[in-house]
Amino acid sequence: MTMWQPQIAGRPGPRYRAIAEAIAEDASRGRLRPGSRLPTHRDLADRLGVTVGTITRAYAEAARRGIVTGEVGRGTFVRGAGAEPIVFRFASQAEAGLIDMSVNLPPSPPDPAALAQALSTISARPGLGSLLDYAPEGGSPEHRAAGASWIGRSGLEVTPDRVLVSSGSQHGMTAVLSALLRPGDLVLTESLTYPGMKALAGLLHLRLQGVAIDEHGLRPDAFRAACRGRSVKALYCVPTLHNPTTAVMPEARRREVVAIARQHDVLVVEDDVHGPLIEDRPPLLAVLAPEITVHLSGTAKTLAPGLRIGYIVAPKALVPRLATAIRATTWMAAPLLAEVASVWIQDGTADRILAGNRKESGARHRLAMSVLGRFHIQAHPAAHHLWLHLPESRRSETFTEQARRAGVAVTPSQAFVVGGAAAPRAVRICLGVARDRAELEKGLRILAGLLDQRPDDELLVV
Repeated sequence: MTMWQPQIAGRPGPRYRAIAEAIAEDASRGRLRPGSRLPTHRDLADRLGVTVGTITRAYAEAARRGIVTGEVGRGTFVRGAGAEPIVFRFASQAEAGLIDMSVNLPPSPPDPAALAQALSTISARPGLGSLLDYAPEGGSPEHRAAGASWIGRSGLEVTPDRVLVSSGSQHGMTAVLSALLRPGDLVLTESLTYPGMKALAGLLHLRLQGVAIDEHGLRPDAFRAACRGRSVKALYCVPTLHNPTTAVMPEARRREVVAIARQHDVLVVEDDVHGPLIEDRPPLLAVLAPEITVHLSGTAKTLAPGLRIGYIVAPKALVPRLATAIRATTWMAAPLLAEVASVWIQDGTADRILAGNRKESGARHRLAMSVLGRFHIQAHPAAHHLWLHLPESRRSETFTEQARRAGVAVTPSQAFVVGGAAAPRAVRICLGVARDRAELEKGLRILAGLLDQRPDDELLVV
C-alpha cells in the first residue's frame, strides 16, 4: 500500500471532489502508478482530518471517472491505461461493502435473454437501417401505438395520435413543462415531491409551492386553498405510489382534485411511472379529466432502468406544442430503444417482466415489514420503496449519515421537501436495488439496529 497523500489545500468545491481531483492529477503525472493500492478509507481519513464517508465518496467519484477500481476485501487500486472500460455502477457496487437503498429501481435485474430475443426479432425485420435514422416528430406511428397499448393497461384508452414518445419520463416532464409553462409560473406539487421535479423547476425558473399531504396523498382542501386568489398554472402530482410516501390517492379524492383543477383552470400533470405496478387501482386523473390532464408514463421504473422510453398523453390541441418541445430538447427518442420497448409490449414480454417485478416487490415488502414492521412505516406491497418515520429524537440527515457509515445508503427527507418547509423526520428506503433478498435483509437489519440505539449512542456509529 502506497503512503501517498493527496494535496487538497486550495482546491475548490467539496473535500471529496478535491480528493478525487488529486487522485486524477497524481495518476496522470505518474505520482500514482497503475496498480498502486491507495490508503484505506480509515487511514486516509485520519491523515486528512476528514470523515470516512468523505473518503468513501472521493474513491467512488474516482472510480466513476475510471481512475481507480475497488476490489472487495483487497482495497482500491489505480487503474492502468489499458484497463477495461468502466461501466457505471450504483453506490452499492462502486463503494465496497455499501448496500445501496437510495436508488428507486425495479427489484428484478434486467433480463438479457429478453433483450437478446427482442434484438433478434428486430434484426430479422426488413428496413432495419431505419432505426438508425431520424424518427418522425413525436415518434413513429408504430411506437406511438405501442405506447397507447402500454398506457391502456392502466385503464386509459387513447388513440396513438395523442401519444408522444420521449427519452424517458424525466424528459417527458421537461418537454411538458417547457412547452406549456413560462419562467415565473406557479406550479403546485405535493409538499414532498420527486427530486427530479425540483431540479427541473430550477432549470426552467418555475415557482414551486408544496401542498399538504396525508396518508392518502394530496389533500383537496389544501389544494383548493392554494388555488384561491392566485394564478396557479399547473399541478404536478404522483397520485399512485407517491414518491416518497407510497400513498395511493382514493378515487373519491381524485374526483375532488380534478374538480378543483377545472374550477381554477389548472393544468394537471399526472406522473404515473409507478402506476402499472398496481393491478387493481383507482382511475387515472387522465381518465377523469382528459381535457386538462397531461399523463406521463414510461418503462424505466416498471421494466428496466436503462430502457429510457417515456410516453406522454395530452389533450389533442397540445400535442403539436409538445412534439416541438421534444424536438427542441433531444430531437427524438432513440428509435432502437423505442423499438425494443414496442417489441416487448407487443409480444407479451413487458407483461411478463411487469408481473415478475410485482411478485418480487411483494416479497421484498414482506421481508422489509418483518424486519422494520415495529417502526412507523408507510409502505405499499407493490412499491419499490418505503417511507420510514424516525423517532422524535432522530434527525433525517443525521440518521442518513449514520446509516452510510454503517454500510447502508438511504435518502433523507430533505431531498423531497418543496420550498423552505421543515423536513420531516423520515427517510426513503428503496428495496429494489439490492442484488438479492439476502443483501436486502442485511441492509434492513443494519437500519433496524441503528433505530434501536439510544440517541446518546449516535456518535459511536462508524
